[in-house]
Amino acid sequence: MAEAKKHEITVVVATQYLPEQSEPESARHVFSYTVSLNNTGSVAAQLISRHWIITDADGKVQEVRGLGVVGHQPLLKPGEHFEYTSGCALATPVGTMKGSYQMVGEDGTQFEAQIAEFVMSMPRTLH
Repeated sequence: MAEAKKHEITVVVATQYLPEQSEPESARHVFSYTVSLNNTGSVAAQLISRHWIITDADGKVQEVRGLGVVGHQPLLKPGEHFEYTSGCALATPVGTMKGSYQMVGEDGTQFEAQIAEFVMSMPRTLH
C-alpha cells in the first residue's frame, strides 16, 4: 500500500451560470464557482493565498492573486474540508479558470494545491 502524502489538498470545483446577473447583449456573462478543499494529507495545512488564471473564449487572460479566499485563510487538519463560493464575470459566454492555492503545513513546509482547469459555459437557451 502506498504511503499517504504528508502535504496534499484535493480541490473540486462546481460552476453555475448566473443569468440574473449577466447581460449577454453587453458582453457580460457572470458565473459562480463553488470550491471544496479537502486535506487528504497527513499534516494540518493553512491556505495562505491564491493564484487564478482566467481565460475567456477570445483568449483574453486575467491573472488574480490575493491573500486567502473570500476573506478566510482556513486551517485544515487532516480529513477536514473547507468550501466557499465566489464569482467571475467574462466578456464571452465560455471561459476557463485554473490556478493554485499557496499552502503552509503546520510543520512549516510550503506547498501548492493545484486547481485543475475547469470550464464556465452559458447554457444553451431554446426559443
